[in-house]
Amino acid sequence: MLKITPLSRLFFGSVALLLSLLPSLLLAQASMGLGYSPKYAAGFDHFDYSNPNAPQGGELVLAGFGTFETLNPYLLKGLSAEGLNGLVFETLLEKSLDEPFSMYGLLAEDIELAADGLSVQFRLNAKARFSNGDPVTAEDVKFSFDTLRSDQAHPQFRLYWGDIKQAVVLDKRNIRFDFARKNPELHLILGELPVFSRAWVGDKAFDKVVQVKPIGSGPYRVVKLETGKYIRYEKNPDYWGKNLNSRRGFYNFDSVMFKYYKDMTVALEAFKAGEFDFQLENHSKRWARDYDGSKFKQGLIKKETVSHSNNAGMQGFVFNSRREVFQDRRVRRALTLAFDFDWSNKNLFYGQYVRCDSYFSNTELAADAGKPQGAELALLNEFRDQLPAAVFAEKSQPPVSSNRRQLRNNLRQAKKLLTAAGWKIKQGQLVNENGKVFEFEFLLAQKGFERILAPFARNLKKLGIQMNYRTVDTSLYQRRADTFDFDMMVVSYGQSQSPGNELKAMFHSSSADQKGSRNYMGLKDPVVDALLDNIIYAKNRAELKVAAQALDRVLMQGEYLLPNWYIDTHRIAYWNKFAYPKTLPLYFSATDWMLKTWWSTEKP
Repeated sequence: MLKITPLSRLFFGSVALLLSLLPSLLLAQASMGLGYSPKYAAGFDHFDYSNPNAPQGGELVLAGFGTFETLNPYLLKGLSAEGLNGLVFETLLEKSLDEPFSMYGLLAEDIELAADGLSVQFRLNAKARFSNGDPVTAEDVKFSFDTLRSDQAHPQFRLYWGDIKQAVVLDKRNIRFDFARKNPELHLILGELPVFSRAWVGDKAFDKVVQVKPIGSGPYRVVKLETGKYIRYEKNPDYWGKNLNSRRGFYNFDSVMFKYYKDMTVALEAFKAGEFDFQLENHSKRWARDYDGSKFKQGLIKKETVSHSNNAGMQGFVFNSRREVFQDRRVRRALTLAFDFDWSNKNLFYGQYVRCDSYFSNTELAADAGKPQGAELALLNEFRDQLPAAVFAEKSQPPVSSNRRQLRNNLRQAKKLLTAAGWKIKQGQLVNENGKVFEFEFLLAQKGFERILAPFARNLKKLGIQMNYRTVDTSLYQRRADTFDFDMMVVSYGQSQSPGNELKAMFHSSSADQKGSRNYMGLKDPVVDALLDNIIYAKNRAELKVAAQALDRVLMQGEYLLPNWYIDTHRIAYWNKFAYPKTLPLYFSATDWMLKTWWSTEKP
């Protein structure tokens, strides 16, 4: 049972009063929400989206895409195996899937935020054990934190936890993290810290721990694998956390296996042949045309759409502005005008998608289509001398091309922008004043996107632009993405319901030259940096909303990517031998939800 003190809930509205009246107080929590009171009270039995009476047993087989090269998911180099996070490694706290950002006890049974907001203390559950039987100690937590912040781990951790000065071990079960500055979400994102055993790393350098089977505290252990082909996990019969309320009804299978496929079309046929059990489909054509046949008609395979309330964020064709050809905003807008989404949605996507019109699509954090007003305008006015006048006009929107006439008008507008940027047609090719031909490569990891790029390439050809697209294997794709060795590619900027520190890795100047960051566009803008600070250090939800809307408006005006599309359902298919709870979470990825809460209906 998790300890909850009388001050068991932290929310923005009460913090200022508490801190002013009780300057030396520590706020002890077993649950915390960012900007609101957590949904689940002291002593809750289980999350609403889990079934505490779910049958245990059976095997689950899933598909992995491409390959894997390492059992260490925390490195920059190499693709890690599916399933390690969650199945093998656990975090200090468990994030609720039916709240914007609430955390509940897992490895840590208690959390105490200092009254001055400059440190947080975690007390570990005395029962917490690694898979080798060793207790999880504060030393292990500090070791994990220090290792992940080192230059041997993926740089995303240094960016994400940049406001943390140090981790201090107080005793075997208690650890304190000291902050460099106040940050409203820092204590919560520390709850996402994955903890691993010092014995796993041993005397090796962390970036050399590649094929060593991990020692984590999670419900499963790696038992068998063949690099790049499959990995098999089995449930630890002595799993320490099976009776926690934050774990009740979770991870119900005795074993989980991931089989790897290099081609998703081949994978789909393998699924229909029974080689694996569950398929999340992200390809509209396959969903519309290929999930059919006798096995579907007989009910052997079920096909469903499952609603979610996820922040859709932004998916788009990213321009690498490190490339000279994409450094002019007018050029980027011209290429955006040449993409005919309406035609693609009708003819290629079977009308399944909605156009992304915001970096926070499908949420209240998206800027309004009109001119900025009220608090958003006041915030933008602080940077008026650093922003183009267009930011204060109507928000930049993806172009509409519902008929051929509109597309022709878009292409005419694109030609004008290219001419203004110094590009002219010469012998059927677009060239600049130095005679350089406008040509670029679009990097792909999935052949399915080629059918989308082909009509886009034809439209660009009308403007004299040559776009070449190339599909490479996942390992090469990841290496090129990590080193920004591309001209243009598909990027999905998924967002949480309460975005914060993770945005630095996407859009902050400090991440633009950091290999492995998600700042694929090469964005360096002091105004964007300042607006990110306004989001991260917002004192309440209202301030966060205003800052997010202002950031959204500035990013959309910058035309840093060509907006794609989103859908508010998960398209799933599965063999009819599983069941899941009637109550769905609100904010979830389909595969993670399946792994956590589903169970087998087959008899042993």
